[in-house]
Amino acid sequence: LSVLWLLDLVTTERSKDFKAIVTERWQVPSQMPFSYANSLKDGAASRPGDIRPQDYMTWQFYGGTLDEKKTRESLVFFFCMEPSKALTMLDISDRMTAKEERDLQAAVKAMEEDPRRILVGSERLKAMNKKVGERISLYGMNYPGIDLDDCEIYAVLPDGGLNQMAIMNRDRLNNALEAYKRKNGKAHPLADKSLNLVWLKVSDTASYNRVAEQITHSPIYTDPAVKIETASSGIASFLDAYRDLLAWVRWFIIPAILVTLSLVIATAISISVRERRIEMAVLKVLGFGPTQIMVMVLVEALLIGVVSGLLSAAGTLLFVNNVLGGVKFPIGFFPAFRIPPAALWWGPGLGAVTALAGSIVPAWSARSVKVSEVFAKLS
Repeated sequence: LSVLWLLDLVTTERSKDFKAIVTERWQVPSQMPFSYANSLKDGAASRPGDIRPQDYMTWQFYGGTLDEKKTRESLVFFFCMEPSKALTMLDISDRMTAKEERDLQAAVKAMEEDPRRILVGSERLKAMNKKVGERISLYGMNYPGIDLDDCEIYAVLPDGGLNQMAIMNRDRLNNALEAYKRKNGKAHPLADKSLNLVWLKVSDTASYNRVAEQITHSPIYTDPAVKIETASSGIASFLDAYRDLLAWVRWFIIPAILVTLSLVIATAISISVRERRIEMAVLKVLGFGPTQIMVMVLVEALLIGVVSGLLSAAGTLLFVNNVLGGVKFPIGFFPAFRIPPAALWWGPGLGAVTALAGSIVPAWSARSVKVSEVFAKLS
Protein backbone atom coordinates (compact mmCIF):
# COMPACT_ATOMS: atom_id res chain seq x y z
CA LEU A 1 0.00 0.00 0.00
CA SER A 2 2.85 2.41 0.79
CA VAL A 3 4.38 1.77 -2.65
CA LEU A 4 1.08 2.25 -4.49
CA TRP A 5 0.19 5.32 -2.40
CA LEU A 6 3.43 7.13 -3.26
CA LEU A 7 3.29 6.19 -6.95
CA ASP A 8 -0.31 7.39 -7.16
CA LEU A 9 0.73 10.61 -5.44
CA VAL A 10 3.61 11.44 -7.79
CA THR A 11 1.62 10.53 -10.92
CA THR A 12 -1.42 12.63 -9.99
CA GLU A 13 -1.58 16.06 -11.59
CA ARG A 14 -1.67 19.06 -9.28
CA SER A 15 -3.86 22.06 -9.97
CA LYS A 16 -1.15 24.58 -9.04
CA ASP A 17 2.55 24.89 -8.15
CA PHE A 18 3.55 21.81 -10.13
CA LYS A 19 6.64 20.89 -12.08
CA ALA A 20 7.24 20.25 -15.75
CA ILE A 21 10.10 18.36 -17.38
CA VAL A 22 11.81 19.38 -20.63
CA THR A 23 13.71 16.61 -22.42
CA GLU A 24 14.93 15.73 -25.89
CA ARG A 25 11.97 14.73 -28.02
CA TRP A 26 13.23 11.79 -30.04
CA GLN A 27 15.96 10.15 -27.96
CA VAL A 28 16.25 8.27 -24.67
CA PRO A 29 18.28 9.08 -22.68
CA SER A 30 17.74 12.76 -23.32
CA GLN A 31 20.92 14.56 -24.45
CA MET A 32 20.56 18.27 -25.19
CA PRO A 33 23.19 20.97 -25.70
CA PHE A 34 23.96 22.81 -22.49
CA SER A 35 23.36 26.04 -24.42
CA TYR A 36 19.63 25.23 -24.23
CA ALA A 37 19.71 25.80 -20.46
CA ASN A 38 19.73 29.63 -20.53
CA SER A 39 16.56 29.90 -22.59
CA LEU A 40 14.74 26.88 -21.19
CA LYS A 41 15.03 28.16 -17.62
CA ASP A 42 12.96 31.15 -18.77
CA GLY A 43 10.44 28.95 -20.55
CA ALA A 44 11.65 30.23 -23.94
CA ALA A 45 10.13 33.62 -23.07
CA SER A 46 11.28 36.14 -25.69
CA ARG A 47 8.39 38.55 -26.23
CA PRO A 48 6.46 40.93 -23.99
CA GLY A 49 3.65 39.06 -22.30
CA ASP A 50 5.37 35.67 -22.38
CA ILE A 51 5.11 33.58 -19.20
CA ARG A 52 8.25 32.74 -17.22
CA PRO A 53 8.45 29.79 -14.81
CA GLN A 54 8.55 30.44 -11.07
CA ASP A 55 11.73 28.39 -10.68
CA TYR A 56 13.89 25.95 -12.60
CA MET A 57 16.57 23.30 -12.21
CA THR A 58 18.95 21.79 -14.77
CA TRP A 59 20.13 18.20 -14.48
CA GLN A 60 23.25 16.68 -15.95
CA PHE A 61 23.97 13.05 -15.10
CA TYR A 62 27.46 11.90 -14.22
CA GLY A 63 28.23 8.31 -13.31
CA GLY A 64 31.64 7.60 -11.83
CA THR A 65 33.45 4.86 -9.95
CA LEU A 66 36.01 5.03 -7.16
CA ASP A 67 38.34 2.71 -9.05
CA GLU A 68 38.77 1.37 -12.56
CA LYS A 69 37.25 -2.02 -11.62
CA LYS A 70 33.77 -0.46 -11.79
CA THR A 71 32.17 -2.58 -9.07
CA ARG A 72 28.66 -1.92 -7.82
CA GLU A 73 29.96 -0.72 -4.46
CA SER A 74 32.27 1.83 -6.08
CA LEU A 75 29.65 3.31 -8.41
CA VAL A 76 28.31 6.79 -7.67
CA PHE A 77 25.52 8.41 -9.70
CA PHE A 78 25.46 12.21 -9.57
CA PHE A 79 22.84 14.82 -10.32
CA CYS A 80 24.91 17.79 -11.51
CA MET A 81 22.97 20.99 -10.81
CA GLU A 82 23.18 24.46 -9.40
CA PRO A 83 23.57 23.73 -5.67
CA SER A 84 20.98 26.32 -4.60
CA LYS A 85 18.26 24.41 -6.48
CA ALA A 86 18.50 21.60 -3.95
CA LEU A 87 16.75 23.96 -1.53
CA THR A 88 13.84 24.88 -3.79
CA MET A 89 13.31 22.25 -6.47
CA LEU A 90 14.19 18.86 -5.00
CA ASP A 91 11.31 16.96 -3.40
CA ILE A 92 13.39 16.41 -0.26
CA SER A 93 12.93 20.08 0.62
CA ASP A 94 9.30 19.40 1.62
CA ARG A 95 10.22 16.75 4.21
CA MET A 96 13.28 18.24 5.93
CA THR A 97 13.44 19.12 9.60
CA ALA A 98 14.61 22.58 10.60
CA LYS A 99 18.08 21.23 11.40
CA GLU A 100 18.32 19.36 8.10
CA GLU A 101 17.35 22.53 6.25
CA ARG A 102 20.03 24.55 8.02
CA ASP A 103 22.63 21.86 7.32
CA LEU A 104 21.64 21.72 3.65
CA GLN A 105 21.82 25.51 3.33
CA ALA A 106 25.35 25.42 4.75
CA ALA A 107 26.31 22.58 2.38
CA VAL A 108 24.89 24.46 -0.62
CA LYS A 109 26.94 27.53 0.26
CA ALA A 110 30.06 25.40 0.61
CA MET A 111 29.46 23.74 -2.79
CA GLU A 112 29.07 27.14 -4.43
CA GLU A 113 32.37 28.27 -2.91
CA ASP A 114 34.22 25.11 -3.99
CA PRO A 115 32.76 22.94 -6.82
CA ARG A 116 34.91 20.02 -5.68
CA ARG A 117 32.59 19.49 -2.71
CA ILE A 118 29.85 16.89 -3.15
CA LEU A 119 26.81 15.63 -1.23
CA VAL A 120 26.20 11.87 -1.00
CA GLY A 121 23.14 9.88 0.10
CA SER A 122 23.47 7.89 3.32
CA GLU A 123 23.04 4.44 1.75
CA ARG A 124 25.46 5.16 -1.10
CA LEU A 125 28.01 6.51 1.37
CA LYS A 126 27.74 3.32 3.43
CA ALA A 127 28.08 1.12 0.33
CA MET A 128 31.19 3.07 -0.69
CA ASN A 129 32.62 2.59 2.82
CA LYS A 130 33.40 6.30 2.99
CA LYS A 131 32.79 9.04 5.53
CA VAL A 132 32.07 12.74 5.48
CA GLY A 133 35.31 14.68 5.11
CA GLU A 134 37.09 12.06 2.96
CA ARG A 135 38.34 12.92 -0.51
CA ILE A 136 37.76 10.65 -3.47
CA SER A 137 38.67 10.47 -7.16
CA LEU A 138 36.08 9.48 -9.76
CA TYR A 139 36.56 7.64 -13.05
CA GLY A 140 33.92 8.66 -15.58
CA MET A 141 31.61 5.96 -16.91
CA ASN A 142 29.09 7.79 -19.10
CA TYR A 143 31.74 10.46 -19.76
CA PRO A 144 34.84 8.43 -20.75
CA GLY A 145 37.97 10.45 -20.14
CA ILE A 146 36.27 12.85 -17.74
CA ASP A 147 37.85 11.83 -14.43
CA LEU A 148 37.33 14.05 -11.41
CA ASP A 149 40.08 14.19 -8.79
CA ASP A 150 40.01 15.48 -5.24
CA CYS A 151 36.25 15.40 -4.66
CA GLU A 152 35.45 16.17 -1.02
CA ILE A 153 32.49 14.39 0.57
CA TYR A 154 31.21 17.49 2.34
CA ALA A 155 27.89 16.28 3.82
CA VAL A 156 25.19 13.61 3.69
CA LEU A 157 22.00 14.31 1.77
CA PRO A 158 18.84 14.59 3.91
CA ASP A 159 16.87 11.37 4.08
CA GLY A 160 14.03 11.30 1.58
CA GLY A 161 14.48 9.44 -1.70
CA LEU A 162 18.07 10.29 -2.65
CA ASN A 163 19.79 7.88 -0.29
CA GLN A 164 21.49 6.09 -3.19
CA MET A 165 22.32 9.24 -5.17
CA ALA A 166 24.75 12.14 -4.93
CA ILE A 167 24.78 15.81 -5.92
CA MET A 168 27.57 17.71 -7.62
CA ASN A 169 27.93 21.36 -8.59
CA ARG A 170 27.30 21.45 -12.35
CA ASP A 171 30.29 23.77 -12.75
CA ARG A 172 32.59 20.88 -11.85
CA LEU A 173 31.41 18.77 -14.78
CA ASN A 174 31.27 21.68 -17.24
CA ASN A 175 34.74 22.87 -16.23
CA ALA A 176 36.06 19.33 -16.72
CA LEU A 177 34.58 19.25 -20.24
CA GLU A 178 36.29 22.55 -21.02
CA ALA A 179 39.59 21.22 -19.63
CA TYR A 180 39.24 18.13 -21.84
CA LYS A 181 38.93 20.37 -24.92
CA ARG A 182 42.01 22.42 -23.99
CA LYS A 183 44.04 19.29 -23.31
CA ASN A 184 43.04 17.29 -26.40
CA GLY A 185 42.49 20.08 -28.90
CA LYS A 186 38.92 18.97 -29.56
CA ALA A 187 35.68 18.83 -27.64
CA HIS A 188 34.55 15.73 -25.75
CA PRO A 189 32.06 13.63 -27.80
CA LEU A 190 29.36 14.44 -25.21
CA ALA A 191 30.29 18.08 -24.69
CA ASP A 192 27.32 19.24 -26.76
CA LYS A 193 24.99 16.62 -25.29
CA SER A 194 25.49 17.12 -21.57
CA LEU A 195 22.10 18.61 -20.60
CA ASN A 196 19.74 15.78 -19.73
CA LEU A 197 16.72 17.40 -18.09
CA VAL A 198 15.35 20.82 -17.25
CA TRP A 199 12.75 21.04 -14.48
CA LEU A 200 10.40 24.03 -14.47
CA LYS A 201 8.00 25.08 -11.73
CA VAL A 202 4.82 26.84 -12.86
CA SER A 203 1.98 28.36 -10.87
CA ASP A 204 -1.03 26.68 -12.48
CA THR A 205 -2.29 24.74 -15.49
CA ALA A 206 -2.84 27.88 -17.59
CA SER A 207 0.76 28.98 -17.01
CA TYR A 208 2.02 25.51 -17.89
CA ASN A 209 0.08 25.53 -21.16
CA ARG A 210 1.56 28.94 -22.08
CA VAL A 211 5.11 27.86 -21.24
CA ALA A 212 4.64 24.57 -23.13
CA GLU A 213 3.44 26.49 -26.19
CA GLN A 214 6.41 28.89 -25.99
CA ILE A 215 8.92 26.04 -25.82
CA THR A 216 7.22 23.88 -28.45
CA HIS A 217 7.04 26.69 -31.01
CA SER A 218 10.43 28.22 -30.30
CA PRO A 219 12.81 28.12 -33.31
CA ILE A 220 15.75 27.65 -30.92
CA TYR A 221 15.10 23.97 -30.21
CA THR A 222 15.28 22.32 -33.61
CA ASP A 223 18.43 20.19 -33.50
CA PRO A 224 17.68 18.37 -31.35
CA ALA A 225 13.98 19.03 -30.82
CA VAL A 226 12.62 19.07 -27.28
CA LYS A 227 9.36 18.17 -25.58
CA ILE A 228 7.74 19.34 -22.35
CA GLU A 229 5.39 17.40 -20.11
CA THR A 230 4.22 17.62 -16.53
CA ALA A 231 6.40 15.81 -14.01
CA SER A 232 3.58 13.44 -13.12
CA SER A 233 3.09 12.50 -16.79
CA GLY A 234 6.82 11.96 -17.20
CA ILE A 235 7.03 9.71 -14.16
CA ALA A 236 3.92 7.82 -15.28
CA SER A 237 5.50 7.20 -18.68
CA PHE A 238 8.69 5.99 -17.00
CA LEU A 239 6.66 3.59 -14.84
CA ASP A 240 4.94 1.99 -17.85
CA ALA A 241 7.48 -0.84 -17.66
CA TYR A 242 6.11 -1.70 -14.20
CA ARG A 243 2.44 -1.31 -15.12
CA ASP A 244 1.58 -5.02 -15.17
CA LEU A 245 3.41 -5.68 -11.91
CA LEU A 246 1.72 -2.79 -10.13
CA ALA A 247 -1.70 -3.78 -11.52
CA TRP A 248 -1.16 -7.33 -10.22
CA VAL A 249 -0.32 -5.96 -6.77
CA ARG A 250 -3.25 -3.53 -6.76
CA TRP A 251 -6.00 -5.82 -8.07
CA PHE A 252 -4.89 -9.31 -6.96
CA ILE A 253 -2.33 -9.29 -4.15
CA ILE A 254 -3.97 -6.68 -1.91
CA PRO A 255 -7.53 -8.09 -2.31
CA ALA A 256 -6.14 -11.59 -1.62
CA ILE A 257 -4.51 -10.32 1.58
CA LEU A 258 -7.78 -8.70 2.70
CA VAL A 259 -9.78 -11.86 1.96
CA THR A 260 -7.25 -13.95 3.89
CA LEU A 261 -7.47 -11.61 6.88
CA SER A 262 -11.28 -11.81 6.76
CA LEU A 263 -11.16 -15.60 6.74
CA VAL A 264 -8.76 -15.64 9.70
CA ILE A 265 -11.04 -13.30 11.65
CA ALA A 266 -14.11 -15.33 10.67
CA THR A 267 -12.47 -18.50 11.98
CA ALA A 268 -11.42 -16.83 15.24
CA ILE A 269 -14.85 -15.27 15.87
CA SER A 270 -16.61 -18.55 14.98
CA ILE A 271 -14.54 -20.41 17.57
CA SER A 272 -15.31 -17.70 20.12
CA VAL A 273 -19.06 -17.88 19.40
CA ARG A 274 -19.13 -21.69 19.76
CA GLU A 275 -17.29 -21.50 23.08
CA ARG A 276 -19.70 -18.83 24.39
CA ARG A 277 -23.01 -20.34 23.32
CA ILE A 278 -24.00 -20.82 26.97
CA GLU A 279 -23.22 -17.18 27.71
CA MET A 280 -25.38 -16.07 24.79
CA ALA A 281 -28.21 -18.37 25.84
CA VAL A 282 -28.10 -16.82 29.32
CA LEU A 283 -28.24 -13.34 27.77
CA LYS A 284 -31.35 -14.34 25.83
CA VAL A 285 -32.94 -15.62 29.04
CA LEU A 286 -32.17 -12.26 30.65
CA GLY A 287 -34.06 -10.47 27.89
CA PHE A 288 -31.45 -9.71 25.21
CA GLY A 289 -32.88 -9.98 21.72
CA PRO A 290 -31.21 -11.81 18.79
CA THR A 291 -30.30 -8.51 17.11
CA GLN A 292 -28.67 -7.17 20.27
CA ILE A 293 -26.52 -10.29 20.57
CA MET A 294 -25.53 -10.06 16.91
CA VAL A 295 -24.57 -6.40 17.34
CA MET A 296 -22.51 -7.26 20.44
CA VAL A 297 -20.48 -9.79 18.45
CA LEU A 298 -20.00 -7.36 15.55
CA VAL A 299 -18.93 -4.49 17.84
CA GLU A 300 -16.48 -6.76 19.68
CA ALA A 301 -14.93 -7.89 16.39
CA LEU A 302 -14.88 -4.30 15.11
CA LEU A 303 -13.11 -3.10 18.25
CA ILE A 304 -10.52 -5.87 17.98
CA GLY A 305 -9.95 -5.05 14.30
CA VAL A 306 -9.52 -1.30 14.89
CA VAL A 307 -7.16 -1.69 17.85
CA SER A 308 -5.13 -4.42 16.12
CA GLY A 309 -4.92 -2.36 12.93
CA LEU A 310 -3.74 0.72 14.82
CA LEU A 311 -1.09 -1.17 16.79
CA SER A 312 0.14 -3.00 13.68
CA ALA A 313 0.29 0.18 11.60
CA ALA A 314 2.11 2.16 14.31
CA GLY A 315 4.59 -0.64 15.00
CA THR A 316 5.25 -1.25 11.30
CA LEU A 317 5.67 2.49 10.60
CA LEU A 318 8.25 2.90 13.37
CA PHE A 319 10.16 -0.26 12.49
CA VAL A 320 10.20 0.12 8.69
CA ASN A 321 10.96 3.86 8.63
CA ASN A 322 13.38 4.11 11.55
CA VAL A 323 15.08 0.70 11.52
CA LEU A 324 14.92 -0.52 7.91
CA GLY A 325 14.94 2.92 6.26
CA GLY A 326 11.87 2.13 4.15
CA VAL A 327 10.54 -0.70 2.02
CA LYS A 328 13.37 -1.76 -0.30
CA PHE A 329 11.40 -1.97 -3.55
CA PRO A 330 13.51 -0.04 -6.08
CA ILE A 331 11.49 1.39 -8.97
CA GLY A 332 13.02 4.09 -11.11
CA PHE A 333 14.13 6.98 -8.90
CA PHE A 334 12.49 5.41 -5.85
CA PRO A 335 15.06 3.13 -4.16
CA ALA A 336 12.91 2.69 -1.06
CA PHE A 337 9.40 3.56 0.04
CA ARG A 338 8.76 4.96 3.50
CA ILE A 339 5.44 4.25 5.17
CA PRO A 340 3.47 7.53 5.28
CA PRO A 341 1.76 8.84 8.44
CA ALA A 342 -1.55 8.15 6.68
CA ALA A 343 -0.95 4.48 7.53
CA LEU A 344 -2.10 5.33 11.06
CA TRP A 345 -5.64 5.54 9.72
CA TRP A 346 -5.21 2.96 6.96
CA GLY A 347 -4.45 0.33 9.61
CA PRO A 348 -7.54 0.90 11.76
CA GLY A 349 -9.66 1.32 8.62
CA LEU A 350 -8.55 -1.94 7.03
CA GLY A 351 -8.77 -3.67 10.42
CA ALA A 352 -12.36 -2.48 10.79
CA VAL A 353 -13.35 -3.56 7.27
CA THR A 354 -11.79 -7.03 7.48
CA ALA A 355 -13.09 -7.58 11.02
CA LEU A 356 -16.61 -6.59 10.01
CA ALA A 357 -16.51 -8.76 6.87
CA GLY A 358 -15.13 -11.74 8.79
CA SER A 359 -17.56 -11.50 11.71
CA ILE A 360 -20.86 -11.28 9.82
CA VAL A 361 -21.40 -15.05 9.55
CA PRO A 362 -20.30 -15.81 13.16
CA ALA A 363 -22.50 -12.92 14.42
CA TRP A 364 -25.48 -14.32 12.56
CA SER A 365 -24.73 -17.71 14.11
CA ALA A 366 -24.69 -16.10 17.58
CA ARG A 367 -28.03 -14.45 16.80
CA SER A 368 -29.52 -17.84 16.01
CA VAL A 369 -28.50 -19.56 19.24
CA LYS A 370 -31.49 -21.47 20.63
CA VAL A 371 -31.81 -21.41 24.42
CA SER A 372 -33.61 -24.77 24.58
CA GLU A 373 -30.91 -26.59 22.60
CA VAL A 374 -28.09 -25.15 24.71
CA PHE A 375 -29.64 -26.03 28.06
CA ALA A 376 -30.87 -29.41 26.78
CA LYS A 377 -27.23 -30.37 26.12
CA LEU A 378 -26.27 -29.24 29.62
CA SER A 379 -28.90 -31.40 31.22
